[in-house]
Amino acid sequence: MIRDDVSNKLIHLTRGDTDQAAAERFISIVESRKLLGGTGCIKGGYQCVCFSEAPLSKLAFILANPMAHGMRYKPFGVMLDKSWLFERGGRPVIYQPDTDFGLLDDSQKYRHVRYEHGTVDFSWEREWRVATAELEIDPSVATLVIPNRAWEKWALNQHTSMLSRRAMVLNGIIGPKSITEFPWHFVVLEDLGVPIPSVSPPS
Repeated sequence: MIRDDVSNKLIHLTRGDTDQAAAERFISIVESRKLLGGTGCIKGGYQCVCFSEAPLSKLAFILANPMAHGMRYKPFGVMLDKSWLFERGGRPVIYQPDTDFGLLDDSQKYRHVRYEHGTVDFSWEREWRVATAELEIDPSVATLVIPNRAWEKWALNQHTSMLSRRAMVLNGIIGPKSITEFPWHFVVLEDLGVPIPSVSPPS
């Protein structure tokens, strides 16, 4: 059965006090090829990398009007196969009252997310977590989520500049094709037909 509310992908979106801060965090992820774990909003102080199971098409509408939905995230992120993360310990969170936290085995407490019917409800995020300080990602398994084509152009220009610098150092010899090809794939939110307000790429 095909359902538009279920995805075989998981998306890690960046956060920041401003769009610029989120964009800088996104650039750091791409350069380091790592997602860093955090402890924010995680009871018990467990360090986790967090994702959403919500389909990208649904998240795009929320990202287009974040203030109306109380959205904490920005339109930059990384998308991975759910099966890939599951193999590395990723699991869906458990939405429950804080009073149930102690009922969980210690090995599962990192999955707890507070839920109080009618007052506290983040279940729409359909969150997944993997308990780790950092998660290495590779272009062969990850897709970069960007707001518009300007960011794709910026990334390609950065790669071309890097190759030019390398060629100067190596007297015009850049290297094998596997090194010179741009490694990342993109999904562009504006291509989904939803205009996403966002910061422009660095100049």
